[in-house]
Amino acid sequence: MDTLSYKTVSANKATVQKQWLLVDAEGQTLGRLASKVAIMLRGKDKPNFTPHVDCGDNVIVINAEKVHLSGNKWEDKTYIRHTGYPGGQRSTTAAELRTKNPASVVEKAVKGMLPKNKLGAELFRNLKVYAGAEHNHEAQKPTTITLKNLK
Repeated sequence: MDTLSYKTVSANKATVQKQWLLVDAEGQTLGRLASKVAIMLRGKDKPNFTPHVDCGDNVIVINAEKVHLSGNKWEDKTYIRHTGYPGGQRSTTAAELRTKNPASVVEKAVKGMLPKNKLGAELFRNLKVYAGAEHNHEAQKPTTITLKNLK
């Protein structure tokens, strides 16, 4: 019996093949967009997925300012941080964050869906978010992905 025919192959940094993917966020719902982008960053859509290895793709998200939130979430959704000093809790609504930095709304949504460890920090570096339609990664020749076709 050939014992090598049924061995599980684990991916490592040398065997992983990363691509550059371009996602247009215009008209997309924030949470649904972020979950699909997180799956692509993690590499869970690939057949050689390995949980402890960065086997995901590099993802470029454009038009982050045109992302959609349902209901009253632009006014009701709050992002909370703490300065580290007593009484230093600060909160910002999604609408305030969008006017200040539209890309950070998408970045925070995707980061919350990644692992909370060193691997998650490494995966987050593979995400590039731009508020407008322009990006400076034409040299990487990114493949345009339509999220409606993904499962």
